[in-house]
Amino acid sequence: MKTKQEKLTELFETLVEKGQFNGAILVAEKGQILAEAAYGMAELSTGRKLTVTSVFELASVSKPFTAAAIIHLEQRGRLNYEDRIDRWLPNFPYPGITIRHLLTHTSGLPDYMELFLEHWDHTRIACNEDVLDMLTTYKPACLFHPNEEWRYSNTGYVLLALIVEKVSGLSFAEYMRENIFKPLEMNDTQVYNRRYRNESIADYAYGYVYDVRSGEYMLPDQLPETDYVVYLDGIQGDGTVNSTIRDLYRFDQALYGESLLNEQSKSAAFAPARMNNGETFDYGFGWIVDRQEGKGTVVSHQGGWPGYSTTFVRFVDCNKTIIGLSNMEQGYEFDQAVIAAVEQILFDQPYDIPERLPRQEVVAVDSVVLERYAGHYEFPDGPKVSVTSEAGSLFIQIEGQVRLEMYASSETKFFIRALPVEVEFITEEDHSEASGFILYQDGAEQQAQRQAN
Repeated sequence: MKTKQEKLTELFETLVEKGQFNGAILVAEKGQILAEAAYGMAELSTGRKLTVTSVFELASVSKPFTAAAIIHLEQRGRLNYEDRIDRWLPNFPYPGITIRHLLTHTSGLPDYMELFLEHWDHTRIACNEDVLDMLTTYKPACLFHPNEEWRYSNTGYVLLALIVEKVSGLSFAEYMRENIFKPLEMNDTQVYNRRYRNESIADYAYGYVYDVRSGEYMLPDQLPETDYVVYLDGIQGDGTVNSTIRDLYRFDQALYGESLLNEQSKSAAFAPARMNNGETFDYGFGWIVDRQEGKGTVVSHQGGWPGYSTTFVRFVDCNKTIIGLSNMEQGYEFDQAVIAAVEQILFDQPYDIPERLPRQEVVAVDSVVLERYAGHYEFPDGPKVSVTSEAGSLFIQIEGQVRLEMYASSETKFFIRALPVEVEFITEEDHSEASGFILYQDGAEQQAQRQAN
């Protein structure tokens, strides 16, 4: 009978042989590392390979660290979770929002990325102060009143990083280094903005996206649909912590003790958010929080940024950990299937080695046809959706989320790169405007109807 270590090795060696995994993985149980390995390339242009000490952009797996900085300040009496944001950021234009709302994604703030797409000079690299300036200048409407609903908000975590700076008098990067990373001996971890600061890390894992047009992997800087990685590169808090699998494991193990966060703080951090109506949502302070039969409390976070897919899963009650960092885009659904297989091995359950679906090919669709799809749509009892056609490309934006480019697999059906989503437009025989569309995701489908402009 194969050991867990042997099963994990077989899983990743099989995926690597198929060209379906490029990254680093660490799996641990009760303080013992079962698997720690790196596979594939760190830099395509030089042929440099990944190592177990390669440094990856964590994307939204940065959020547990931003939350930890806020919690650390609260432990020291420097701030309160119920502080209103305008106490620390006086120009903040939205009353009634607190630090707790930012931590738990219950603020209702709109996503900043769309503001920068529309209003920012894309030849300049933005920083956190620019996000606050954008909110102050344009004052986009909130999606809901504070603590009435839950909606994932990168904006909130950018503001938390600003609050860390205002309260501590240090830059966000300095505070993280001196109060989080150095005490835990996370020596290969830093807040890193490689385009903004023009610094280099020797064992850096460059992130690559799959270009559906050329069929090749490229740096996201080279593609127009992902060039926001350049002009948003100076923004911190929602992302830009860069780390290694071993340093993340140091953070994981520290959270079992009180060297960083005390028990009261951890209880607050790992408690589900509670809305005004008493309902709870499975997100605490920077962590997704869940309870699973036979596994107990599970706290986790995933991250995605062009070229990077990151996962950090902590089975707190049984001290088991999965850390996966990938720097070559495979697709969200497939990445999650790989982590699910690792979890099944870790808990001695039957598992299958996942198969990535073949890459979808892009077909050309006349811009006249694309114009028929442009317009405003709405799901029943759900969010509004905007579809726009620009220069031969089609984009979709769900209310409160960033705009995404869609690629045609047929004249009426489109897919979104790296996401398990397809959109099929409902057309009429007279070639008039589409009356609606069907969104396919995770085996389910939803229909949206066109709304009058």
